[in-house]
Amino acid sequence: MANGDEHHISSFKSAFNYLNKELAVDENFDIICLEMKHANRKMALFLVDGFGKDVALTQIQRELSHTTEEELNHEYDALMQSRIPYAEVESEKDLNKVVDQVLSGPAALLVEGLDYCILIDTREYPVRGPEEPDTEKVVRGARDGLVETLVMSAALIRRRVRDRTLRVEFMQAGRRSKTDMALVYIADIADPDYVEQMRDSLKAIDTDGLPMADKTIEEFVFKESNNPYPLVRYTERPDVCATHLFEGHVLLLVDGSPSAMITPITFWNLLQHAEEYRQKPIIGAMLRLVRFSAVFVSLFLLPLWYLLATQIDLLPDAFSFVGTQEEGSIPLFVQFIIAEAGIEMLRMASIHTPSAVAEALGLVAALLIGDIAIEVGMFSPEVILYLAIAAVGTFATPSYELSLANRFMRIVFLIATAAFGVVGFVVSTTVWLILLVRLKGLQVPYMWPFIPFNLKALRDVFLRISMPLKNRRPAIIHPQDPDR
Repeated sequence: MANGDEHHISSFKSAFNYLNKELAVDENFDIICLEMKHANRKMALFLVDGFGKDVALTQIQRELSHTTEEELNHEYDALMQSRIPYAEVESEKDLNKVVDQVLSGPAALLVEGLDYCILIDTREYPVRGPEEPDTEKVVRGARDGLVETLVMSAALIRRRVRDRTLRVEFMQAGRRSKTDMALVYIADIADPDYVEQMRDSLKAIDTDGLPMADKTIEEFVFKESNNPYPLVRYTERPDVCATHLFEGHVLLLVDGSPSAMITPITFWNLLQHAEEYRQKPIIGAMLRLVRFSAVFVSLFLLPLWYLLATQIDLLPDAFSFVGTQEEGSIPLFVQFIIAEAGIEMLRMASIHTPSAVAEALGLVAALLIGDIAIEVGMFSPEVILYLAIAAVGTFATPSYELSLANRFMRIVFLIATAAFGVVGFVVSTTVWLILLVRLKGLQVPYMWPFIPFNLKALRDVFLRISMPLKNRRPAIIHPQDPDR
């Protein structure tokens, strides 16, 4: 079947055979073709077994059995207007589009004598409950999270944003996968240029399918494959989605993924967490500063300590304890690389380990990488200590994608410092900063409001300002309505 070619209904038999062939009803056990005869006319209902809502389909068949021949002869749209008790009903003359729709979930009703097919959106995807996201938990606050079903995720957001200008635009991408997406924004606030850029980028996606859903879309839209830092923020919390919508951001929901993509964003958006806004402003400011400190410790602690431990002359006498007290049996740099690889292997193992034995995995890790490794002289105690502090800083990073990017850059800093000493540390951190400063997503500077400098916005970044005082939207994303 050529997706671009139209195929119209010439007769019931030809249309029935076409749909039967293209949907491969005889070969697919989960594609159902229900042949019926009501009001002296042949009918056929095509649907995917796993998507059909049994109660709705049963009611539709009951109503069809009450349809009279006179109704169909005198009222062209009698079935759609009075005999199909369902809210989402439409007609379609192109059989190619009918095939695509059936594979997406709606049921298609073919009726003898009609030159169109009736599409009834009775789909009901298998879905889990809107549980709290594991990576964005809060002590106080909402416990619901986005799910893999597009309609439910959109409903969770609309529950919090009842603005009449909220737009949830339906789109599709992928020649074979036909992946459903929704572009979400508040039309009175979001910059139309950003909305248009996202819309055009999504329409330009040309590929068979999107197996990794939102992550694949990010790579098509932003095309920064060599850059480790994320240009979108992922969240599974509807309240975080609502907050960004009110600021003027544009969201993208993808069917099959429980995460919403938020764009455009800056580096500092990735360091925010809902917990800061669930506490008093002064407590939230403290939590934010602690989190920022943890993130920068995760980046710079190891290379900086390695530099001072290997070049003792850089240390003042008061900080002589910073160096190693016990030398390991292998070079210090190799210890760090092995330990970093060990931490990464543990992280991977914990993902694939059933929860019932996860505690045993932690015990083994503590014994092997901790006590025994030090006792046999493989690692010095300081390496374990500082690596553990850096790992805690990594896990304290709110954005998982940002934590992985920072971990990658930490290893780069470490290698540069080990190879070239002070020069390597200074040059690598300078190149890193230039990389971030030059980075843009939808033409929004990644390091704003640090560069370009904006004092008031920078204050909002580092301090958790009381909401009554936070009466302006971020200027860098050009909201149409700058006042909250």
